[in-house]
Amino acid sequence: MNNFKIYLLTLFVIVLTFSCAKEKTKDSSIKEISLEKQVLEAYTEGKKSLEEGDVLFAAKKFNEAEMLFPQSEWAPKAALMAAYAYYRQDYYGDVIAEINRFIRVYPKHPQLDYAYYLLAVTYYEQIIDEKKDLNSIKKAKTTFQFILENFPETEYALDSEFKLDLIQETLAAKEMYVGRYYFGKKKWIPAINRFRSVIDNYNRTIYVEEALYRLVEAHYIIGLKEEAKKYAKLLGYNYQSSTWYEKSYSLFNKNYVENKNKLTKKDKKSSVLIRKFKSLLE
Repeated sequence: MNNFKIYLLTLFVIVLTFSCAKEKTKDSSIKEISLEKQVLEAYTEGKKSLEEGDVLFAAKKFNEAEMLFPQSEWAPKAALMAAYAYYRQDYYGDVIAEINRFIRVYPKHPQLDYAYYLLAVTYYEQIIDEKKDLNSIKKAKTTFQFILENFPETEYALDSEFKLDLIQETLAAKEMYVGRYYFGKKKWIPAINRFRSVIDNYNRTIYVEEALYRLVEAHYIIGLKEEAKKYAKLLGYNYQSSTWYEKSYSLFNKNYVENKNKLTKKDKKSSVLIRKFKSLLE
């Protein structure tokens, strides 16, 4: 009898435990559905606010959606939308913070390429003056290069390559600015180093011609004529019809400018005579 009572008691405990577990599972499911609904509502409200132009309130609602249920599929989407909302308002510091957190929390997300692109563009748009914004330039360059290396087949790769070319132009402009400054102060060696940097590191930019000419000029001034000729030949080989080559040529041929002016005057005089002669024939 005692054994039977013990058996019944054991059976009752098992049934009670199972029932409680079932109730807990049910409660958990209800709570999860409720949270999912709240997340969706917050996300929808954020999207509506963004469309209406209230970007800061939109960012707040997207952040709220993510925090309500971080395990939801809507959470990473909300995080990206919050970053984009801040971007719309030019709140670059908030964009960078949101994106860096997104990359850390969702490292395998399928829209990681977009996250890096938004980060790169945020750095890029902070570049105002190549003489001052070197930190933004470097970070933008690094991030765009990361996109090209890790997401080469995406729609963001092509624009990243284009932006990198523009960044190269900006960095070359900075080198030229500093080089000209040293040149003006007659600090020939630092100036030469800056102009050489343009030739060595930014040889696809529009500043290469001027940099070559400045190297001709600087070496000529300090008496290194053969070195000056070397850069003049390089300039002539690549840009023979440019005004920079013409200037470098005139350094070695002092009569060049004078002779050119005479020829120009003669050409003008001849053209006047020809026009006059034609008018007489009419």
